[in-house]
Amino acid sequence: MNDTVWTRNEIESPCINICVIHPEARLCTGCLRSIDEITMWSRMEPQARQAIMTDLPSRKALIAKRRGGRAGRLNRS
Repeated sequence: MNDTVWTRNEIESPCINICVIHPEARLCTGCLRSIDEITMWSRMEPQARQAIMTDLPSRKALIAKRRGGRAGRLNRS
């Protein structure tokens, strides 16, 4: 009898279940990945996923900018 516990090798993911795509940056506001990265994530090599994970903190600035409230909306046209 084999007493080893069966485990799965889960794919590390930055997903935090806040799946909203930022309209200008085209990044998920939860995990900061692009739609293409999210789509391909489970098929990527571990090295590719790690490269993206390393880059994610630098993407925060792309969506953290204030849009200026009402004045910002009026100036977008």
